[in-house]
Amino acid sequence: MDPEGTRPIIPPFLWLVQRRRRSKRRLLLFLLLLALPAGQSFLNFESTEEPYSLTSVQIETLQVDDTTQPTSAKVVGLSNQPAKVYVKLNHNTPHVLCLTQRLRDAELTDPQYQWRGPSGQNLPDSSNVVITPTGTLIVRHFKEEMSGTYTCTLHYSTAVKQYEKKFTLKYIIYAYTEPNFYYEFSVRYHAAPCQSAYNMSFEKKLLELLKKLIAELTCEIILLKAECHHIKMQRAGLQNEVFFLFSVFALDSPDEVICSSNCAAMDRLNKAKELIEAFFEKQSESLEESKVLLPDIYYIAGTLHMIWVNRCFPGYGMDPKFHPGCPNCCVICSPGTYNPQDGVHCLACNTSAIYGAKKCL
Repeated sequence: MDPEGTRPIIPPFLWLVQRRRRSKRRLLLFLLLLALPAGQSFLNFESTEEPYSLTSVQIETLQVDDTTQPTSAKVVGLSNQPAKVYVKLNHNTPHVLCLTQRLRDAELTDPQYQWRGPSGQNLPDSSNVVITPTGTLIVRHFKEEMSGTYTCTLHYSTAVKQYEKKFTLKYIIYAYTEPNFYYEFSVRYHAAPCQSAYNMSFEKKLLELLKKLIAELTCEIILLKAECHHIKMQRAGLQNEVFFLFSVFALDSPDEVICSSNCAAMDRLNKAKELIEAFFEKQSESLEESKVLLPDIYYIAGTLHMIWVNRCFPGYGMDPKFHPGCPNCCVICSPGTYNPQDGVHCLACNTSAIYGAKKCL
């Protein structure tokens, strides 16, 4: 008993054990609070105060221009330069007319059409190549190696004086893919000592919760990095913080779930972004409303930062100036350029002589 006889005296080593137990209980209580399910989303934590609603969090949803291909299903040639045509990989080309706009509006007598492909050889009708009686070219299931210059030669006579004329038009047909969109976001947590097993246990639990949070959106989240640092605070001592870096991307979905373009993947990524932002916002609110001491590990309010990332697959790149007809497309790299990895742009390479080069030899 203490001198006044009001409470027992606790030996120092027992006091230290009890303190560690209380700290561990606070950490477990915080993790349970994060994992507490309510309704359809475990973000709706039960509280004695006003129920939490996702609409209470101000979310800035990224809008991406989805105009990735020409709006017209028919393409006419240009008399002074090759016309550029963009075809989504493994899709059919638009109808490529062996006509300029002026010739399209004119009356032609006995027109004859001849198409040549990138190799310079005449294009015969086949399962992949269709040439209509009016000279329109359609290439089905367009492949990467089909990219290149297509030439059409038109022979015709004028309707009035029956003069024979010859007209040559060129089209550069490019394969393209949609960009590989994803998010990266970073957060910081006040942590236990950097070598503590609590930090590793919390890291696994946090990733598990985030995966569960966006699983129904057919999205995946990956932990890219987790580093513990000693931070000197302003007018204070050192504290331990863990810096987390995650990436979020949309997985392929069944055809009946997604729409015809990349819009569904964009919608799912934006919804995942909203859920993640709300998840950390709720942690800040829960800590502010907490009636108990802070746990050893907790989210540091205001440290969530999200960035939008787009990448093209090797051999493809974005160039709105060179490809104004498909500014948001990952267009196959032209001869003289290459893209060796998941970058955004095709790089210059004087020795590259093919479309879709992935190496500069």
